[in-house]
Amino acid sequence: MANTAEIRKIMTKPLPEILDEIEDSIRLADEAAKNAREAAVEARKAGEKAAIEARKGSEKAIAEATEILNHRILKNEEAIHLLDEHIIKIKDSIKVEHEYIAKVERTAENALQIGQNALKLAELLKTALMDGVVAIDKRVSEKAPDIKEAPALRATRQKTK
Repeated sequence: MANTAEIRKIMTKPLPEILDEIEDSIRLADEAAKNAREAAVEARKAGEKAAIEARKGSEKAIAEATEILNHRILKNEEAIHLLDEHIIKIKDSIKVEHEYIAKVERTAENALQIGQNALKLAELLKTALMDGVVAIDKRVSEKAPDIKEAPALRATRQKTK
């Protein structure tokens, strides 16, 4: 029934009036489309501007981060270089210490050998002296049998027997 009411309205309105209404609707639709196009252009421009600003902000942040990282890398490389120098110095010191320890060990071995040789010589000297004392005592006894033996000679002779 609604269709019949509309049909009746169309049938009752004069055609020029209906065409004017259609023309007004087309004009309003054109204006709406034009406004929508303009809004889309403005939105695109705003989006492009926002993208440019975002890119600039990103590039600035990346540049700052890169600068900070490069600075830290440089500092780390300097620290590594210093550590390498210290390691070389420490290795050199260790090498010198090993050489010094080896020299001290050789010196100690030589001193031990010298000490052992000195002990052997002292024992030989003691034996030679004892033999000399015994020989002197024997000669003295043979040449002067009446002389009493000195207590020190007697003790020495008893030790050698």
